[in-house]
Amino acid sequence: MNKKTILVADDEESLRTIIKNSLEAKDYDVLLAHDGSEAAKLMSHHEVDVALLDIRMPSPTGLELLESIQKKGQGPLVIIMTAVDTMNSAIEAMKRGAFDYLSKPFDLDEMEILVEKALESRALEQEVLHLRQEVKNKYASPQILVGKTRAIQEIYKMIGKVAINNTTVLIQGESGTGKELIARAVHHNSLRNQYPFVPVNVAAIPKDLLESELFGFMKGSFTGAVQDHAGYFEKANRGTLFLDEIGDLPLELQAKLLRVLQDGEVERLGAPKSIKVDVRIVAATHRNLEHLVKAEKFRVDLYYRLNVVPINVPPLRARIEDIPVLTDHFIALFCEEMGVPAKKLPLATRRLLQKYKWPGNVRELENIIKRAIVLSPGPAISPETVNSFLEGSFEGMDVTDLSLEDIIRKKLSVFIAQCKNYDMEDIYDSVIQRVERPLIELILDKTRWNQIQAAKILGINRNTLRKKIAQLKISRHLARGEG
Repeated sequence: MNKKTILVADDEESLRTIIKNSLEAKDYDVLLAHDGSEAAKLMSHHEVDVALLDIRMPSPTGLELLESIQKKGQGPLVIIMTAVDTMNSAIEAMKRGAFDYLSKPFDLDEMEILVEKALESRALEQEVLHLRQEVKNKYASPQILVGKTRAIQEIYKMIGKVAINNTTVLIQGESGTGKELIARAVHHNSLRNQYPFVPVNVAAIPKDLLESELFGFMKGSFTGAVQDHAGYFEKANRGTLFLDEIGDLPLELQAKLLRVLQDGEVERLGAPKSIKVDVRIVAATHRNLEHLVKAEKFRVDLYYRLNVVPINVPPLRARIEDIPVLTDHFIALFCEEMGVPAKKLPLATRRLLQKYKWPGNVRELENIIKRAIVLSPGPAISPETVNSFLEGSFEGMDVTDLSLEDIIRKKLSVFIAQCKNYDMEDIYDSVIQRVERPLIELILDKTRWNQIQAAKILGINRNTLRKKIAQLKISRHLARGEG
């Protein structure tokens, strides 16, 4: 069992020492702070369970620190200590969310009992949160994929077919296409939905820890193994284990995974015998496993074990008809979450979203919409707002599909963002020059510097063209085709 950590913050050194000795005798870890600033720093670097804060210590005071903890919505339970035993102090402390209140001088036994009660309350809160999350994972009906294209409809059908049996499923698709959501949908619609769904990102776990995390270990099996540890297979028993980025699994562990799939048993590191497990495997990868098999980086027998039912998820650029549906879904979802009126999406913004190629797929679209809802000043999400989130580059966009107006708007949004300190007249003049100069250069180049013809194409007087050439310092260079 992990030791609990108590923070004591008071400007009286003798009191801090007395409390520390008392609590350490109860086997608690104790952190000491002489003022509010040091207390805040300790809480940012340590997981504190209960904080004893003096109400009038140097800034921030105990009450100010309490208020800061409450605003963050997470942190230790707070017991306020004060030498001023007044009704107002007690009421103010409790109003700001303190767990309880101690008046100096206080009995150490009283303090210890109060700390124990706070720890019990915190443990109960964490258990309730854990149970709520488990219920949500087990019984919530997730919105897996939003879309109406034929490719998405086929995935819906496939989920319905495979969910009711225990076959292994392999989901393949680019990052951000929603592979984990499909895995959750398979689990939710299966007979295992009352048992755990355990997601594991294979690529995110260091290789030297991967085996012990997947299969577990026994106390003393290696340095630091201070107690028995159940692996992900045991945690997913009777439920579903989702192995994301399975293509990154090292070869030596691929053989062990294959044995689990064949025998239905896992062997903890250092264990004398195997443990039976009943787990359904859903795997996913953005990599081409067939290519990895040919390169001898993935076992062919494991590939066939995993690829019993394949589900291929198309990238968002292959189903652009779904972008309006997805966009409306995200706007409704996030506006409700944030408690703001639904944002409108003008036609120009919709067109821009459909022209972008979304290298980050649905996840990128989701992030863009969420950011736009937060930062759009008015009731509508403008094209300029979306452009600014795409970082002003044309990466991921098919430029041939963009109108001249779209291209200019996109580049202008970046230029304007970089010109915050200019006067409006300066921005106007600077933009006009930057548009006018390349236009005149291109027309002169096209006409081989025939100024009469160039002026006619531009729709301006020849003398005006000469003035522009001088003002913009346009120098003659060889026209295309000239040697």
